[in-house]
Amino acid sequence: MAPGTEPTDSKYRGLVDDMRGGVGWRDLRTPDARRADERDVEITDVRCVVVEGNFPWNLIAVETDAGEYGLGEAFPGPASEYVAFLRPGLVGENPFDVDRLVEHMTQLLSGLGGSLGYSQAAVSGIETALIDVVGKLTGLPAYQLMGGKYRDAVRIYCDCHAGDAPDADPREIYSPESYAAVAREVVDEGFDALKFDLDVRTEAADTATRRLSNDAVEHKVEVVRAVRDAIGSSPALGFDLHWNFSVETAERIARGVEDADLAWLEDPVPPENVDAHRAVTDSTSTPILAGENITRVEGFLPFLTEQAVDVIAPDLQKAGGLFEFRKIATVADAFDVPVAPHNISSPIGTMASVHACATVPNAFALEYHAREVDWWDDLHGRDEPLIRDGEIQVPEEPGLGIDLDPDVVREHAAPGESGLGLEE
Repeated sequence: MAPGTEPTDSKYRGLVDDMRGGVGWRDLRTPDARRADERDVEITDVRCVVVEGNFPWNLIAVETDAGEYGLGEAFPGPASEYVAFLRPGLVGENPFDVDRLVEHMTQLLSGLGGSLGYSQAAVSGIETALIDVVGKLTGLPAYQLMGGKYRDAVRIYCDCHAGDAPDADPREIYSPESYAAVAREVVDEGFDALKFDLDVRTEAADTATRRLSNDAVEHKVEVVRAVRDAIGSSPALGFDLHWNFSVETAERIARGVEDADLAWLEDPVPPENVDAHRAVTDSTSTPILAGENITRVEGFLPFLTEQAVDVIAPDLQKAGGLFEFRKIATVADAFDVPVAPHNISSPIGTMASVHACATVPNAFALEYHAREVDWWDDLHGRDEPLIRDGEIQVPEEPGLGIDLDPDVVREHAAPGESGLGLEE
């Protein structure tokens, strides 16, 4: 632990003491729990650094007195502040108690509305780092700690973007031909699954209404058909609407693209209303996917029990972590719903998601959202790219089986940030 960073120095020490369970009653610390000597380990520090990729990647390190550290990643956003808040409640705890510490963190955050909110992103990143360090201390890969694997490799779908001339006519930028050209490039790179944004603006509109004109709907239908024609019927193909539209507009789009045999149409309506999702899903044969804005299994449950979606997309860096993902996937499997996790993270979060996807039967594809980041693979320091032939092999090395290049972290750290200090 760096000098001057003892947990007693935390600006949140008093509040964390107060929040140890329902203000002071449900205390989930167990500092004196019985341990074998080799597992009598303590957390000495928890850190977060923001790296500027195509998103601000929140990279987290959990350090221990055993000389090992674990790495994790939290969803982009103000995770650093939540990590700073949680830190005094974690230092001195045993990292082997992953599940208890997740519950402990969620309890500490409960008075801040944290059980189903964005703060679960910090919980997710710290939990991943705990699993990583436990894997290193035991010599086991993360997937083995989570119960074993169903597959040796995880299929990756590439999130793509078309149009790169912002001063041109939007109809020219976002033309069906430009989408089709990018789609062919991505398939030629070895991916057999891909996704595009479909909520681009192609005309002046009152966006507050969440409605599209007939011409705008037809443009989106033409884009979908052009991409499908360009890549053929075999690759899995999805399109994202980013929860921007009304039920009526979403239904019109979904019905219009039915003949394109999409793998999914993503987030057609805002995530708060289960009934709205069910209305869209029931209106079309196009599979409807949602879930990147939902946290913990409790949040997903009504979407599954009400059969409001065809596919779910939890984000492991936001939804509560790797074990929470397994809970979500297990409940989804009980309703015969497949899982295609959302993922906009660095190689750390991506590899964590690979391990988690390997451990459940119904995860069929994982998102990759950094095609334009030419140093993405430099960050992990391996000799070979993580993604080969459209998939990532599940590592056999301890923990996540991946590390960070400290020089690349420092080079791309956000303003005011430095490295994680793990090389010191």
